[in-house]
Amino acid sequence: MAAAPKGVDLGLGDRCSRRAFRWAERSFEARRGKWGLPLFGGAGSFSNWMDYGALQVAMTCDGIGTKAELAERTGIYTTLGYDLVAMVADDLVANGIEPVNLVNVLDVDKPDEEIIDQLMQGLHAAAMECGIAIVGGEIAELGSRTGGWGPRMHFNWSATAIGVPRHGCAPIDGGKIRAGDAVIALKSAGFRSNGFSLVRSILGQAFGPRWHEAPYGDGKTWGETALTPSKLFTPAILELIDRGVSLRGVGHITGGGIPSKFGRVLKRSGLGARLDHLFEPQDFMKKLLEMGKVDFETGYRQWNMGNAMLVVVPPEEAAPTLSILSARGDSAQVAGEIATGPIVIQGVPFA
Repeated sequence: MAAAPKGVDLGLGDRCSRRAFRWAERSFEARRGKWGLPLFGGAGSFSNWMDYGALQVAMTCDGIGTKAELAERTGIYTTLGYDLVAMVADDLVANGIEPVNLVNVLDVDKPDEEIIDQLMQGLHAAAMECGIAIVGGEIAELGSRTGGWGPRMHFNWSATAIGVPRHGCAPIDGGKIRAGDAVIALKSAGFRSNGFSLVRSILGQAFGPRWHEAPYGDGKTWGETALTPSKLFTPAILELIDRGVSLRGVGHITGGGIPSKFGRVLKRSGLGARLDHLFEPQDFMKKLLEMGKVDFETGYRQWNMGNAMLVVVPPEEAAPTLSILSARGDSAQVAGEIATGPIVIQGVPFA
């Protein structure tokens, strides 16, 4: 089976992120002794949590990447707002932060009023679900600098979200994680907004340039199936905080998969995890793994493989946590436990 797409360096993204952060970290000196100095940052997957005197705030930014092409191919634009909100709101809440405001930047080649209206409809619906006010944005007309598929508007979409500690919640930074803690997985609906270069490559090789029109099942095409919107977990994590659950770590599993994103959560503790009972990938994800001859390691480094968030709680709080999540209608299960050594998924260690 193929270890990775030809020419793809699975660690390149993390290395580039580390280089970018090192330069950003040097700018902290500009606020030394003043308000707005980050309290913590680069060691983990944490949002920039900043001290403004009596007020602490956090902010993060992200985008939907090449998932935009799925909308261009299918003509379905109303779901991408969920993907955009998920990428920033779920990053914030993973640190104990309640997302409150969001601004977005839509880079387009040429504006299309109907498409922009549909995109913003979805953004509004997702923001309402998470209790976020959209307080600003920019539509940048970039002409040929922005490309895409088909004859209509081509675009890239990103957002910055800001939030505050939920009811004075201390940072959920992984520093309190202990060996033996339970790891609870929250089930994903699909790919969220990462790994789509591999998705498109596999489908293109299997079905040709109009792969999005190939039937998948249940009356859907492969394009519609791959476009499955992100489930938002901000409301669930906020409820766990409100109910007093001792959240020792929360990993939002996006680009880099569990080894990268959950690995950052574990970094401060110096521990690893044994994960033998994760959710299985969705059927369409399994089919893609088979069609692309993608091996086990590559799958878990590229995609969430059915697990959108991993939550670390003391072992005695695992059952109450599952009860709260079940009452909300969220699919969750104990995936494993914190342990010494590396992250081990179904017996396979990930460095």
